[in-house]
Amino acid sequence: MDKIIEKKTGWRTAFTKKALPWWLGALLAVFVVYLIARPNNKTLRVDRDTITVSDAVKGEFNDYIRISGRVQPMTTIQLSPQEGGIVEQILIEEGSPVKAGDPILVLSNDNLDMQILNAEADLAEKENIQRNTQISMEQQRLDVRQNVLEYSIQVERLRRAYEQQKALYEDKLVAKEEYLKAEEDYRLAQQKYDLIRERARQDSLYRSAQVNRMEESLESMLLNMQMIRRRKSNLVVKAPIDGELGLLDVVLGQSIASGTRIGQINSVGTYKVEAQIDEHYIDRVTEGLEATFERQNETYSTVIRKVYPEVREGK
Repeated sequence: MDKIIEKKTGWRTAFTKKALPWWLGALLAVFVVYLIARPNNKTLRVDRDTITVSDAVKGEFNDYIRISGRVQPMTTIQLSPQEGGIVEQILIEEGSPVKAGDPILVLSNDNLDMQILNAEADLAEKENIQRNTQISMEQQRLDVRQNVLEYSIQVERLRRAYEQQKALYEDKLVAKEEYLKAEEDYRLAQQKYDLIRERARQDSLYRSAQVNRMEESLESMLLNMQMIRRRKSNLVVKAPIDGELGLLDVVLGQSIASGTRIGQINSVGTYKVEAQIDEHYIDRVTEGLEATFERQNETYSTVIRKVYPEVREGK
């Protein structure tokens, strides 16, 4: 059978579904009143000792930024061997003072040693060949000179015979054939003598040119030998300037190629400060700007000399 539902009366009617919009409207009205009534000002408490009061004046506005930097040597020289090899000795450790020319480490290079031996053997062979050739050419020169002397004497002898036959022929004491034969012998000997003298002159020029070529070739080999020996001296890596051995990244037995960076020499006495500037200030930082830095409770003045335009990681 049906059940009779009792109708709510009194304060119970405030919690019915029909009363829900009234509740929401009332809450919204309270929130609006709170926003209007709350104070708009904020209060910040500060220590009066941190406040500086000054008169406003018209002048130059200086904009400062505070950054961290590192003191670096003004000059840093890269240390690289001119000749590759195996590290045999380390003579100076990192942080030690050095003078220009001080040996730092010693390398060994078996291939270079073999080149030196081969170059010395080739040089000795070339010198021996040149010496034997010069002896042979000197002997040839003496032989040619002897021929010239012999033909000069023979020409003089035939000249006298020709003049004698000529005088006898003019006196009708000898036949014309004997006179002509003496004249022909003299003329032929004179022509041979001229040819021998020309040959001697040509041989002298040839020998002189050959000696010059051999001397130039030998000099070239000597220069090559000196160059190879200088390469040998480059196996001793030396300090290029006075300063401090700031870095030496080698160990005994390590194989190092020519030109490899193995360390650096730092100059002493003059220094610079390197700092990274945030890219936000790049347009305001230029060469010639004055700067100050503090070190060991002392303030120093400096000037910006170089600004690198590259931006890496925002700096």
